[in-house]
Order: sequence, then structure tokens, then C-alpha cells
Amino acid sequence: MKLKTIAEKMNMKVISGSSSLDREATGGYASDLMSDVIANSKEGDLWVTMQIHQNIVAVAQLKELSGIIIVHNRPVEAETLKKAKEAGLPIMVTELTAFEIVGKLYELGVGR
Repeated sequence: MKLKTIAEKMNMKVISGSSSLDREATGGYASDLMSDVIANSKEGDLWVTMQIHQNIVAVAQLKELSGIIIVHNRPVEAETLKKAKEAGLPIMVTELTAFEIVGKLYELGVGR
């Protein structure tokens, strides 16, 4: 499913990478531990996290993730946004908890 469709259906705010929303989310991964994401996520996954620091961009690029969803409407650090925009990495923000957004993504058909 395309990130644009996901963002629209989930009423998420896109704060970075809006020109890359045609990417496919081929799966999903939820974790706040970057070492876990590095070890277990797969290329094309849409990452759900509460982390907001710039290292999330590096991890997403390393693993070739389709994008990142930040939960709880957390304000993303300026340096993170700068790096994400430079990389063309989509970052979306939701007011939902990780549990809630993962359930809704699964209902939409995003899963393994």
C-alpha cells in the first residue's frame, strides 16, 4: 500500500518526504529500540516509533524502510527533520498510541 493512501486514511500529518509518498509499505515494524529495528525490520517496512532524534533517519536509510510514523503527536527534533528532508524520507505523525496505529495499519492490510 502506498504511503500516501496510509497517511490519508489514518489522518496523519506528513512532516517530511511528502514527495516520496508514492513509496510502497510492504510490511510494518514497531519498536523503539534502534538495535531491534536494525536486526529485525525488512526493506520496505513502515516503522512505528516514539523516537524523535536524528538517529531514526540513519536507521531508516540503512534498512531501506519506506517511512516512519511517530506516535503520540511527539514533536520531532529540528535536526531530525532536516536530515529526513535531505534524504527524502517520509515521516508522518499520529496522535494515536503505537498499539492503536499498528492495529489500524493491520486492518488496512499493512502487515507481514
